[in-house]
Amino acid sequence: MENNTVLYHCSQNVGIITLNRPHRLNAINIDLLRGFMEQLDRARLDTHARVIILTGEGTSFCAGEDLKETASGKSLEQWTDEAQRLQDIQRMTMKLGKPIIAAIPGYALGGGCEFAMGCDIRIAAQTAVFGFPETTVGMTVTNAGTKLLPHLVGLGKAKELVLTGDFIDAPEALRIGLVNRVVAVETLMAESLAMAAKIAGRSPLATNLSRTAIDQGMEASFDQIMELEKSHLLICAQNGTEYVEKRLKEMDND
Repeated sequence: MENNTVLYHCSQNVGIITLNRPHRLNAINIDLLRGFMEQLDRARLDTHARVIILTGEGTSFCAGEDLKETASGKSLEQWTDEAQRLQDIQRMTMKLGKPIIAAIPGYALGGGCEFAMGCDIRIAAQTAVFGFPETTVGMTVTNAGTKLLPHLVGLGKAKELVLTGDFIDAPEALRIGLVNRVVAVETLMAESLAMAAKIAGRSPLATNLSRTAIDQGMEASFDQIMELEKSHLLICAQNGTEYVEKRLKEMDND
């Protein structure tokens, strides 16, 4: 049976991954995790897609764990499989080799918020809501949230959000640095596509190397990141002559 819990299509040079369980607010279950992994791999292999957008069908981005299914009972083996898939998805997202933008229409809770944090850029609708309800239901953050969240909002705010389980709205998420931009829900995809198109118009080699350097720079020493940046510049110099010449001609014609 075909798994339609996560969809993928490419529009020009932008790939769009859509979490597709709107009747459950795109909540996480094993079928969604399997579908997500399949479509991430499809996006990675799509040579036409230079930038990826991750979004959710309907009014929600991803409301986290599907508690209705959880309440029916899961074996330890099922929990182990789910945890592994959640973490594999985060690894696949962050190692996709292409910039990825989260377009967040509504709820981004728990694992859903972690999916968004794994992206490079987050654009939220005014209707978006964020939070980590895990402690409220006797669970813990699983999907690198305890690593990513402090980098985005600071250690104290990260602990507050995780330990209290409080939800925050889009303006507060923008204020603390959890999202990059807040827009009207009606223009969310248009704004996300516009940013994706802008990034896609840059050198794919340069954007991907820059993305890697920024991510590695969070952990590398000053000297290590300087060495990495130098190696990236030399790679661009060796491989990017054609792109530079093209851009110079375009600038001369403007």
